[in-house]
Amino acid sequence: MDKHQPVIDATAVAADDPDETPLLRRASLLFHRTEQVIYVLLGVLLAVTALVALAGAGQLLWEGMVHWAGTETVFEIMDRLLFVLMLIEILYTVRASMRTGALSAEPFLVVALIACIRRILVISLEISKVTKPESWTGESGGLFYAAMTELGVLAGLVVVMVGAIFFVRRMGLN
Repeated sequence: MDKHQPVIDATAVAADDPDETPLLRRASLLFHRTEQVIYVLLGVLLAVTALVALAGAGQLLWEGMVHWAGTETVFEIMDRLLFVLMLIEILYTVRASMRTGALSAEPFLVVALIACIRRILVISLEISKVTKPESWTGESGGLFYAAMTELGVLAGLVVVMVGAIFFVRRMGLN
């Protein structure tokens, strides 16, 4: 979050409007407080989810080291860690929204970028199983074509997301 963005005070904003009635001011303050409570609860749930997912990734890493199962375990660990990274980025967005009272586009773009990368990893893992000579069938060709099409679309999305993040940062649209 940008240090130069002011923290919004709902009571100060409500008091500045001379046409606002006391009832509207109280209702606005009540809604603002309710919003803050919901943000706090959402943040707590996201943090707990991130910790549980991180613990699961750690357990998977430990099991993978003890019983080396090959690259499939590495892909699963990366998938879970990227999921944790997405949760942390969403948690950052919730925190920033609580402080400023506004949403910023960049954290959502970062989450979308991470989601695309996660999907690319999952498709790569799944397609590596299908393309082995011993498992190649007539149906495998269709699956391979569909996977390559999806990977192409995802690669395009990654380029668009990186460009959008660059544009948002360059233009100062945070």
